[in-house]
Order: sequence, then C-alpha cells, then structure tokens
Amino acid sequence: MAVVPAPRPLSGAVLLLFVSAAWGSAFPLMKDLIHRLPVEDLLAERYLIAALTLLLIRPGCLRGLPRKTWFNGVVLGVMFGVGQAGQAIALHSLPSSLSGFAVGCSVVITPILALVVFKAKVQRRIWAGVVLALAGMTVFTLLRGMEDHEVSVLALGVTLAAAALYSGHTLLLAQLSKRGEPFHAYALTVIQLFTIGLLTGVVAVRDGISLPSNGPDWLILGHLAVVSCALGFLARSYGQAHVPAVPSAILMSSQPLWVAAISVIWFQEKVDCSMIVGGGLMAGAMLLALPSRTAALGKEHSHGRRDLLAVTARAARALADLRIKREDQLRLDGAPPPYIDKSACMNTGSCPWHARSLKGGGEPSLERLIERATVIVRARNLPGVGCCQSLTLLGRCLCDLMEEAEQARAKALPRWFRSQ
Repeated sequence: MAVVPAPRPLSGAVLLLFVSAAWGSAFPLMKDLIHRLPVEDLLAERYLIAALTLLLIRPGCLRGLPRKTWFNGVVLGVMFGVGQAGQAIALHSLPSSLSGFAVGCSVVITPILALVVFKAKVQRRIWAGVVLALAGMTVFTLLRGMEDHEVSVLALGVTLAAAALYSGHTLLLAQLSKRGEPFHAYALTVIQLFTIGLLTGVVAVRDGISLPSNGPDWLILGHLAVVSCALGFLARSYGQAHVPAVPSAILMSSQPLWVAAISVIWFQEKVDCSMIVGGGLMAGAMLLALPSRTAALGKEHSHGRRDLLAVTARAARALADLRIKREDQLRLDGAPPPYIDKSACMNTGSCPWHARSLKGGGEPSLERLIERATVIVRARNLPGVGCCQSLTLLGRCLCDLMEEAEQARAKALPRWFRSQ
C-alpha cells in the first residue's frame, strides 16, 4: 500500500538549494571547459556518466519497476533533454547573458503553466518571490552587459521554448511525487539521466565525440557529472516531493547567485554593484519562496484526503477478501437442515417450541430455548429410560445435542480471517 508522506518543507528547500548551488557551480567550470570541448559533447558525456554512476551505486534500482515509472522517467528525460539540446544549439547564435536570462524566464513560466494546466492557485507571497527572482536574474544577466554577438530571433525563441520545457519538467515531477502512489525517486532519476544523455548524444555525434585530453579536464567533467548532474537531479527528485512546484522553481532559479559567489571565491572575480543588487533580490525571492509547514500541510490536505481515501478503500477490499463467514458451531454436520413438516410432531401441544421454530427456518427462538432448557435441567436427574423429557422431531434428546454442541464449540474456535 502507498503511504502518504508528511511534508517536510525545510528539508525539501535545503535539497533544492543544493540543486541550485550544484547547477550554479557548473557554469564557471563549463565556461572554462567549453574552450577545449564542444558543448554538445560535454552535455552528452556528463549526463551519461551521471547515469552510470547512480546505476553502479545501486545496480538493482531498475528491477521490478512498474511501467508507469519507466514511462514517466522517459517523458521527464525527453522534456529536459530536448530543452538542453535546444539551448546548446541556440547558444551559438545568442550572447551567453541573453541565453541565461531566457532560460531564467522559466521562473515566470512555471506559475503561468500551473495556473493554466493544473488550475493551481499561487499565493501573493509566491508571486512576489517570482518578481524578485526575475529582477535578480535581469541584474545578473542583462544589466551586467552583453558581449558583442549577433542576436537571432529564432535562437531566442528556441531558448524560451527550452525554458518552457524546464517549467513543464518541474510541474510534472511535482505532480508525480504527490499522487499517493509509490514514488521511485532514485530509479526515476537514473531513467531521466540516461534519456537526457542519449538525446544530447544524438546532437553530439554529428561531428564525432571529443573527450577530455588531460587529467584536470577529466576532474572538471567528473564534478559536472557526479555533483551537478547525479547528485543534483537526485536531490531535486526528493526535494520536490516536499516543496510545491512554483516555490521549487524560485529556489532553483537562484543559480546566478551561486555562480557569482563561486566566481568571487574560486576565480577571484571582483565584486561589483550588480552582484550586490542581484544577490539581494535573489535572497529576498528565496525567503519568500520558503514554504511554512502549515502552508505545506494546507496544500497537501486535498491531495492527502484523496490519497487516504484510496488507501482506505484498498485496505477494505483486502480485508474483505480475507474475511470469511463464521461457521455455525451448533450445526454438527455441514448438510443443510432437512425440511420437517409440522405433522411430524404427533402431539403439537407437547412441542409447541418446534412448531414455532419452523417459521424461523430451523432454530427455536431464544425465549423458547430458555423455557425448554429449564425443563431439561429439571429432568436430568431422573433415572432410567426416558429421563430426557425433551425430544426433537429427529428422535434425539435435546440434552445430548446441547452437550455435543458445547464440546464442538470448545474445539473449534472462531476464525475471522484466513491465515496468510
């Protein structure tokens, strides 16, 4: 049976911030590595290495998965992989700052898609976080200046379409983690990474695959594959199970803040006004996006109610299959009671209880049993043949029948459920 997990928004937010930091750390490293390795080859290699790494850690994670998990993993991988391939191709015709801003527009596309597709209501506080995140993205990308590069409208449209696919990926992953069904986050991540690696590999094989030529480049590729992709996607799958889709998009949109921090710490880049302003806007957006536990519980109330009802229905059906009717302990044989005509009693005055019992279908009423039991107790000490003053129409003494019934009841205890 599926168990509805209690939402842990703080843990989910921490995981999503790790995702943002892991993905943000990839940009300065990729910026250095793409001078020696094509972007398409780099994407294909990092995603395939990430998938193989997770598969080596848990080799049996893909065994016994339901078809829905395979289908959902492939769909999520196709959405993200097509977006990555389109973004990589369009990057040749766009400045990197404009491409980053267009991809960052997914923070605005996500709530719009949630409102249109899923009719989800977004709180004003979350909308304010979306505005702050977009403003911070603008400061970090466009206001810092664009290098001299020809801008292609088609490439810009492709990049915006990639951003829409990223938003759809976030929404779909959030829906899958809240259906109340078993959510195989690890296996889903492995399937996604393999799918993304294959799709980006199709773009990369056009002019051959290039590999890193020295040890430092392999170390950079290892960080991009293991930390940014494998751990990043895995943390995202678990984090979005506790944080709604739109706040997740805001938290993950803080990548420029982490890029700036890593550039200052590792590459000794100077801190300028745009970093301070953009960082402040991003920090405010993240604070607004952090969901409280009560808000998470309120959001999960409708989903949790339906999930609990579904679990209750499945439990009721399972118990109904196990439950059996208790056998009548007073009946000594399994054959149906014979039909006895009233005329079988020669003296109806001496056995009126049996005449009345025929109306009920085979058993005397409780009052008649108590009345006849009193007569039986009084007659038990009479010696000789005929000591039993109460005979059934079948010719057996009711005293003997009751004693046999008591012995049968002591031997056969009632069982309400079948043993497994």
